[in-house]
Amino acid sequence: MKTLTKLTDMKPNEIFEIFEIADEITAGKYSGFLKGKSAVLFFPASSIRTRVTFEKGIGLLDGQSILFPSDALDKKEDVRDVCGYLNNWADIVIVRHKNLRLIEKIAQYSKVPVINAMTDRNHPCEILSDLYSLSKIRPHFLEDHYLFCGKSGNIGLAWKEASDVMGFELSQCCGAGYEMDGVTVFHDIKTAVRGKDIICTDSLPAEALNDFKDCRVTKEVMDLANPNAVLNPCPPFYRGEEVSEDAIESEYFAGYEFKKNLLVVQQAVMIWCMRS
Repeated sequence: MKTLTKLTDMKPNEIFEIFEIADEITAGKYSGFLKGKSAVLFFPASSIRTRVTFEKGIGLLDGQSILFPSDALDKKEDVRDVCGYLNNWADIVIVRHKNLRLIEKIAQYSKVPVINAMTDRNHPCEILSDLYSLSKIRPHFLEDHYLFCGKSGNIGLAWKEASDVMGFELSQCCGAGYEMDGVTVFHDIKTAVRGKDIICTDSLPAEALNDFKDCRVTKEVMDLANPNAVLNPCPPFYRGEEVSEDAIESEYFAGYEFKKNLLVVQQAVMIWCMRS
């Protein structure tokens, strides 16, 4: 049994194993893998892409989804007792909750695999999907230079986890006071983007927009990046805020189908956790 709570708990070969499973799923392998098995999910009402792809992925593998709101885990009952009962019935537990420590505690007491579907500190499945998609269009994607434009938060920190594990170069462009530890930081996008291949963004809270006025990604900015650079904004993105309209409409934008692989990668993560 394996769990996925942080990318830094993984080895590079394990990430490539997940990519291989994703390829095999696409080729028709693992049909019925979850037949007779139940996946217990904890998701907030606001989740769209991650929840849809997990639930659809479970159904396509012939499994059963049992859904609870995330705040069901915030009640007085100790989580070790929740897990004690779920161990009787669940075959895998998938949790989206702001508190990473809570998910780690669930993994500690669970006798079945636990998958982190997003916290305030990271978003491992999202980044695995992005890397898998990049591997399909960038044969040397681990040699590319990555730039994250946004504040220190779950998306940026998840990219930092991936960089630490996979060894690719990661920099950050942000307003003063929003820096991540352990990466090269720029405060001006036109300087930051030079020499970069993969430009990733995250949406910003309204109160931070003015602090990031020198960090917005536009078509003009993308023209300064390396040839054939890719713009990969994390949804939901907001045109005119962290990214401009013309950047999204340009040839640099990875496109909506870039995220299509979230479905197969999350299926692959479940299979990777359960098949051992």
